[in-house]
Amino acid sequence: MKKRYLLRSAVVASLGGLLFGFDTAVISGAEQTLQNLYAGTYESLASAFGKLGIFGNPAFWHGCTTASALIGTILGAWLSSKPSDAFGRRRTLSLLAILYLVSAIGSAFAWNWLSFVIARFIGGLAVGGSSVVGPIYIAEISPAKSRGRLVALLQFNIVFGILLAYLSNYIIGSLDLGTVEWRWMFGVEALPAAAFLILLFGIPLSPRWLMIRDRTGEARGVMERIGAENVDREIQEIQESIDLSHHGIRESLFRRMYLKPILLAFFIAAFNQLSGINALLYYSTRIFEMAGASADFARLQSVIVGATNLVFTMLALSVIDHFGRRKLMLVGSIGYVVSLSTVAWAFNAERGGAIVLGCFLLFIASHAFGQGAVIWVFISEIFPNRVRAKGQALGSFTHWIMNAAISWTFPMLVGPASAPGASQAGARVFAFYAGMMILQLIWVIAMMPETKGIPLEKIQKKLGIK
Repeated sequence: MKKRYLLRSAVVASLGGLLFGFDTAVISGAEQTLQNLYAGTYESLASAFGKLGIFGNPAFWHGCTTASALIGTILGAWLSSKPSDAFGRRRTLSLLAILYLVSAIGSAFAWNWLSFVIARFIGGLAVGGSSVVGPIYIAEISPAKSRGRLVALLQFNIVFGILLAYLSNYIIGSLDLGTVEWRWMFGVEALPAAAFLILLFGIPLSPRWLMIRDRTGEARGVMERIGAENVDREIQEIQESIDLSHHGIRESLFRRMYLKPILLAFFIAAFNQLSGINALLYYSTRIFEMAGASADFARLQSVIVGATNLVFTMLALSVIDHFGRRKLMLVGSIGYVVSLSTVAWAFNAERGGAIVLGCFLLFIASHAFGQGAVIWVFISEIFPNRVRAKGQALGSFTHWIMNAAISWTFPMLVGPASAPGASQAGARVFAFYAGMMILQLIWVIAMMPETKGIPLEKIQKKLGIK
């Protein structure tokens, strides 16, 4: 009974990941429609800012449309630690659910380019916040022996949300809805957002947050309900970690003692995006058209990519607490290098089609089994209780800054799928991503510690933090 309550709480909290994945991937089915719809707006903006370098490029403003949600994620990730510490993880998740709902409705009923960008920005705030608060909440209610699997539920739901977005786009695209097709693609997100908001009322507050707020009695009650093995010992270890007599709950993250987890969070988050994963997720239809697929078949290939992502995430979730975080990252890094190097060669030699699809399936499998499964687990583990929300925010902020940079620049670097030289431009971009993954492999071998099966408070000691 207690295990079921723990699992249910983790699953509900991880539903923020489903909305996270859906919201970030749904743009792939509509981005070329939006480029045509707002072409006049882009030309006007480019004309108005023509003397300011890249601002005079219409492609820049289309990148802005695609990246509008990502700008929100950056702010959402950076700002979410404060309400998470002040009001609690669960209450902050409820606020994020409301933002998801507002964004879905606002995007569907947008009346011009600016209203659409604002609605997507609001959704980005929710995505950024979810990437911080969701992993923290699940890590703080989970026993050490199953923490990897439970936190990885968030990543499972992220990729499930991505697959749902691709399937939804494919189904809506086959219904011949005409000019309102793109509105339905964004609007359907309102249903899971409303369900997430309702379900959150049935899960407990984080016991570690309650301890930080000096509400030990309530924390004890929650830990007993979720089946903690030794409540007294865990409470003592949490109290020692918090150590409020020496460290205030408003303590700054940027202190020398936290340098090691800061660098670990920064590098794993930066490399996550330097793989080019979200260039594929956001521009999958465009990329497959560059490889010679028709628009409809390109959408279907996106569904295949999403399904592969889900299958290998499930595989990683089943072994992450057995093999550990570091081994998964090693396997994933090697897969990245092989697949991205081959994609770069295929585009340069103009040998698209099956080769590109096959390599992208290997790429997405490598991501799902490695970085995708590990990133949110690892960042949620390496910071002490007293600065965990701030540390998670730093890692998520880095992730979304890099995401915005990659996603914003990709359409400018490769151009339209049918443009002359698009294939060679794609080759250069994917060669760069391959080079970054060679650096990630070196980082994993040289710097990344293993955290599997270690209680949160003992990881703090392992990293030399008193």
